Amino acid sequence: MSGGSGPGPVRPLSIALVHYAADPVVGGVERVLRGQAVVLADAGHDVRIVAGRGASPDARVRFVGIPLLDPRHPTIERLQGDLDAGRVPAGFSAAVAELDAALSAALAGVDVVIAHNVCSLNLNLPLTAALRAIADRGAPQRLVNWHHDLAATSPHYRSTLHDGRPWDLVREAWPGVVQVVVSEGRRRELADLMGLAPASIAVVPNGIDLAGTWKLEPETAGLLARTDLLAMAPLLLVPARLTPRKNVELALHVVAAMRAAGRPAGLLVTGPADPYRSGGRDYLVRLLALRRSLGLDDAARFLATELGGPPSDALVCDLFRLADALLLPSRDEGFGLPILEAAVHRLPIVCADLPALREIAGDAALYVAPDDDPAAIAARVLERLDSDPVARLAMRVRSEHSWQAIYRTRIAPLLRVDGRTAGS
Repeated sequence: MSGGSGPGPVRPLSIALVHYAADPVVGGVERVLRGQAVVLADAGHDVRIVAGRGASPDARVRFVGIPLLDPRHPTIERLQGDLDAGRVPAGFSAAVAELDAALSAALAGVDVVIAHNVCSLNLNLPLTAALRAIADRGAPQRLVNWHHDLAATSPHYRSTLHDGRPWDLVREAWPGVVQVVVSEGRRRELADLMGLAPASIAVVPNGIDLAGTWKLEPETAGLLARTDLLAMAPLLLVPARLTPRKNVELALHVVAAMRAAGRPAGLLVTGPADPYRSGGRDYLVRLLALRRSLGLDDAARFLATELGGPPSDALVCDLFRLADALLLPSRDEGFGLPILEAAVHRLPIVCADLPALREIAGDAALYVAPDDDPAAIAARVLERLDSDPVARLAMRVRSEHSWQAIYRTRIAPLLRVDGRTAGS
């Protein structure tokens, strides 16, 4: 589901994600690890997860288990008990050496290591010290310290952090590493803590697996992989057969007006040409020509044409979840079944001011006239969506916080090795 343009393709990289544990262990960082591993594999990289517990989330991702990475390992629990009390125990150096050897083997041949929280928290300081030793030796080529939580700024950890080594490892800016945080607030905290310029710290928010969250059909996931639909906002849905009374040309003009206003709008038209009228195919040809003249070839999709036939009911149902608004600019309707479908999906409704549609939608719809000025309609639709904080957030999350969008815009630029950048 990548879609869109990335930094440019290069050879796939070997990338290791390091954390205390991995899915199915329950936790926010573990979910992030799973999402990152899958989207990196989707982008063609060789991905491995190195953790103390867990399993691979995907057949393309290798899981490398090192029990000592787990803070619940008996040896680590014993050592951390002393460390939390301010004492460096006798077995600390031996544990660091054992972890160094195991990690070095697990990371052999890796181009990029992304270490999640293990350089930010003092839950397993032997692990933190071992990773620092590996980094100081210059392997791997690129180490990314990915900070979700910061022990040094959290009251929860204050009593277990002490002066000197190894506690200072979670307070220091390690030389030569890429610093990543998950929010602007964390960037300010890390910059103050480590004396770094905020601009030197990358902010990469957590993502969401849209296909899994929505339980999208495989054909829907395939459609998203081939297109930029996730990046389009607002994304308007016209679930209609292609017949002149559906007035699809108005929908095309509305989307063109939105894009002229600087919004990355998109349009999905689901139905095929009218099978009952000889002129149905001619109407489709006119719509395709209009699409081309408006510069919407990539922004307006006629699914039945692209798929070689009408999309399945399951795919159309998925599109009601993906879209930001239903658009029915029809000149005539006897009922308006899409309004019922939009209602059960809580999808905002924009429709022609026809008696049959008013009868169903009541005051829940934004009504337009079939011959209204497209720019005026576009402005009204954008105002309606922008004034609804839930709709506005949903649009932003879909277009900016899918793992595919985050990989393309935030993660790929971080994966530079010897001047090469990982493309999508």
